[in-house]
Amino acid sequence: MHAISPRQLDVFVEIATTGSVRAASERLFLSQPAASMALAELERQIGEPLFDRERGRLRLNDRGRDLLPLARELVERHAEFGRRATGAVTALSGELRVGASNTVGNYLVGDLVGPFVDAFPSVSLRLSVANTDRIAQGVLDHDVDIGCVEGPVAHAAIEARPWREDRLVVCARPGHPLTARKRLRRTDFAGEGWVLRERGSATRALSERALAELPEGRTVLELDQSEAIKQAVIAGLGIACLPEVAVADAVATGRLAVLPTPFLDLRRTLSVLLHRQRYRGAVLDAFLATLDAAM
Repeated sequence: MHAISPRQLDVFVEIATTGSVRAASERLFLSQPAASMALAELERQIGEPLFDRERGRLRLNDRGRDLLPLARELVERHAEFGRRATGAVTALSGELRVGASNTVGNYLVGDLVGPFVDAFPSVSLRLSVANTDRIAQGVLDHDVDIGCVEGPVAHAAIEARPWREDRLVVCARPGHPLTARKRLRRTDFAGEGWVLRERGSATRALSERALAELPEGRTVLELDQSEAIKQAVIAGLGIACLPEVAVADAVATGRLAVLPTPFLDLRRTLSVLLHRQRYRGAVLDAFLATLDAAM
């Protein structure tokens, strides 16, 4: 096997990231034929394809997924070698792919990435938002470099670091019968209609844990965004457990009421997820440092 070049690795990583030769060639400032040739030569040297071809899209196959983490590491180490070898003091650059679960991505994005963006403006940051299960899978599949989620994640390949505390609150529309009670009890929730997040979200898991401590109610709606649930509650369709940070504005303007439930433990810890085999280069180290500095 001839030596695999840094350019071939660049092309492989970018195609795996973007899903197409055209997009990868644009990001690398190459012609599309040159990018296609680099990938073809890499696959020829390896002796098997790295992608499945599906209607013009390239999707990593098992061999590609196995080699992608190492390829990313080699690309990052090559760039780091260049910075150190020249001895030049240059601004940190590159790309960081961050995955955030819905509460973090929609309501805490400034706290999560703001200090890093301010400190390292030359780094391109890509943020994707999904539920906790999907972000954890993105970390496992190396689709994101780092994740930040609301729920617990237990997987041997993932390192979960506590980031900050968060809590849910039980909300109702102002004027709901439960808002008139001076002191709520568990029994007051019997038969209530609940609006819940979709399965796979951390908010849903914690809500179910809380509901298990209450008399049986009924599920009137399942929605995949906290904002949609908030609007459903405001419309009087039911009550819900929602992140405190997600409802603060609606509570302040009188569109939502928080029901006091000291008998329910609705606290949770937001966590940062890292793949244990992921190479942590200068960009990822810098991002982790900004999170640590804010704690």
